[in-house]
Amino acid sequence: MMRQYELVERVTSYKPNADEALLNKAYVYAMQKHGKQTRANGDPYFSHPLEVAAILTDLRLDEETIAVALLHDTIEDTDATRSEIDSIFGERIGVLVEGLTKLKRIDFVSKKTEQAENLRRLLLAISDDIRVLMVKLADRLHNMRTLHHVPERKHKRIAQETMEIYAPLAGRIGMQDMRDELEELAFKYSNPEAYKTVTEHLAALAKKNKANITRITRELTAELEAEGIDATVKSRQKKAFSVFRKMESKTLGFEQLSDIFGFRVIVNTVEECYRALGIVHTTWSSVPNRFKDFISTPKQNGYRSIHTTVVGPGSQRVELQIRTWQMHNIAEYGVAAHALYKDKVNSSGVSESEVYATLRRTIEQLAESKNP
Repeated sequence: MMRQYELVERVTSYKPNADEALLNKAYVYAMQKHGKQTRANGDPYFSHPLEVAAILTDLRLDEETIAVALLHDTIEDTDATRSEIDSIFGERIGVLVEGLTKLKRIDFVSKKTEQAENLRRLLLAISDDIRVLMVKLADRLHNMRTLHHVPERKHKRIAQETMEIYAPLAGRIGMQDMRDELEELAFKYSNPEAYKTVTEHLAALAKKNKANITRITRELTAELEAEGIDATVKSRQKKAFSVFRKMESKTLGFEQLSDIFGFRVIVNTVEECYRALGIVHTTWSSVPNRFKDFISTPKQNGYRSIHTTVVGPGSQRVELQIRTWQMHNIAEYGVAAHALYKDKVNSSGVSESEVYATLRRTIEQLAESKNP
């Protein structure tokens, strides 16, 4: 398990002025409260909230959120009380821990009207404080990573719940990495045969295309460098669930898919994004109807990037995403990344805090709906 000082060091590495006393207090309190409790695999139960906290440090979240992650199961599973947590950690943390405690009792696989009411409760808790959702998503992610320790009869139910509720919510707040991993794990447990087949195909394809991917990365980097643009070019392969979903929706065989590999071009400024686009389009032929500019028109969840497809080296179709480092962080971490840029306004004149407001309005509309 991660030690107390290691957790504090993780947080202070990205937030040097973090309240270390709060982190130390939450670590010790949660560890003492969970005591000798164990998880299904025999590990100390405290390892779970600790792993949830670790996931959130990867998202560079503030020390209050990390403390809530450490405490999120104490009211539900120990003799801790809301009033005790208020007195030790303050009312704000108490509210968040209690909100997560109520959500622990939700069973999404139930009758339609009951399911709607449970989901409404979740949405309202999120609209009060987005950190409730971040901790809940990290909690679900760690549970999915350790699902193999849970009795097999529960796998499909938990996987379905993850696929239908938690993965889409992660996507809605722009946390694409979180969404991808939740979907991959849910796919693995809900349709193991399809998961195995697609994963094996992808592994074989990656091996076959290794040389071509290296060539495209090298040539793309060289073209941009020649024009004075300091760019990082990264190749990426689509996830198994994303491939499977496309095969199903478009009734395609694996061999018919042409966009399994893509590349990200990450630069320093918005101006360099458009310069890079011009260089790409004058070097290689663009594919018609495969261009989208999410920089000038961002998605509702704050996602910004330029998408284009060209016929690259070796007549290979190459999907490209061009973005700045700030856009990249927001594309990967969504709302979590906005905390790093909350006082800034992007080049479209949109304050990053407006993403929170848009999310809150959407959630309130859903929560108020009379149709289950």
